[in-house]
Amino acid sequence: QVQLVESGGGLVQAGDSLRLSCAPSARTFSRYAMGWFRQEPGKERAFVAAITWRFGIPYYTDSVKGRFTISRDIAKNTVYLQMNSLKPEDTAVYYCAATTNDCSGYGCSQRLQYGYWGQGTQVTVSS
Repeated sequence: QVQLVESGGGLVQAGDSLRLSCAPSARTFSRYAMGWFRQEPGKERAFVAAITWRFGIPYYTDSVKGRFTISRDIAKNTVYLQMNSLKPEDTAVYYCAATTNDCSGYGCSQRLQYGYWGQGTQVTVSS
């Protein structure tokens, strides 16, 4: 079973930046898209951003547009989430996810599309 390995979380102040990284444990893992979700205590896991692997088409939830950027490095087999202008409300556990399903737009934002998940990394933004 392929595992997704995340890194890059931490404690920062409002306005700071962080970059999350995620790579599958298998080099030859074939995926249609990869995404990032986040979960606050007591709440459901929510979509943040996704990117199609082959063409690099990005999708974002409205609250992070203009602040977060998702990208992928095919040579490094890694997806990134660059988070700028962080706010206290961005505080959550961030999960990397991958899907082998053909999704686009709304489909790539749906948690049930994703069959592979990382262990999560904590991002805490203090005010």
